[in-house]
Amino acid sequence: MKLRPLKFRITVVSLIVSLMLISWNTIPGKDKQQASKINKLTKSEIRQGWKLLFDGKTFNGWRGLGRDHVPAGLWVIENGMIRKVNTGNMKNLPDGRPVEGGDLTTVDTFDNYELSFEWKVNKGGNSGLKYNVSEEMCEEYGSKYSALGFEYQLLDDSDGSYKGKLKPSQFSGSLYDLIPSKNVSLKPVGEFNSSRILVNGTHVEHWLNGTRVMEFEFGSKELEDAYKISKFNKIQGFTDKRKAHIVLQNHNDESWFRNIKIREIN
Repeated sequence: MKLRPLKFRITVVSLIVSLMLISWNTIPGKDKQQASKINKLTKSEIRQGWKLLFDGKTFNGWRGLGRDHVPAGLWVIENGMIRKVNTGNMKNLPDGRPVEGGDLTTVDTFDNYELSFEWKVNKGGNSGLKYNVSEEMCEEYGSKYSALGFEYQLLDDSDGSYKGKLKPSQFSGSLYDLIPSKNVSLKPVGEFNSSRILVNGTHVEHWLNGTRVMEFEFGSKELEDAYKISKFNKIQGFTDKRKAHIVLQNHNDESWFRNIKIREIN
């Protein structure tokens, strides 16, 4: 094979590098700063004991609920995000195999911790992050592939179709169908929201975009009263605290997750 002259090859390489630099320099400074922080821990976070639950590239540490693998065609990794594929009308994969339903769960279980994550949904989107999830309870009272547990509701609250149809405890930041959130301020649809869940002993808090929007105590009258009139009231032990999985919900709508990290509390 005839090689190009050295001068020509150097020129081509220089041109490619220049184009890359131009492309990078046209990204707004704030966006560049944000991109450098996605799915990464700061030195301070590492000292505080934070660990990534999602490395931005693989499903290491995750599997399908009730499975030993990630359901095919349902969950994908794109641009440093976990994306739940819109499967509302999808029955088969491009190769003809049926779509495997199911939630996405952490392999590990957790007791006392602080969980931080970012999420977004489409217009009218609906999803959830579940915790305090027992696979045994899921299989006994529902489906082994669909989580039963406490749900931090993720919703496009601004969509008018939900008004008058959902209970106050079914909007973003709420403990789904149990305790409603308050003082919620969501980012515009298409932008990422920042959420945090604190579970420490009997105390639990939900945070959304820097504001605490809900809190409760395991064993409290408030939680037990809410449980009695909820859709979960036939599930024995539902409100008991347990060392449990953290789960991303398989809802028909598309949803995106990133910067999922956890700090266990001793």
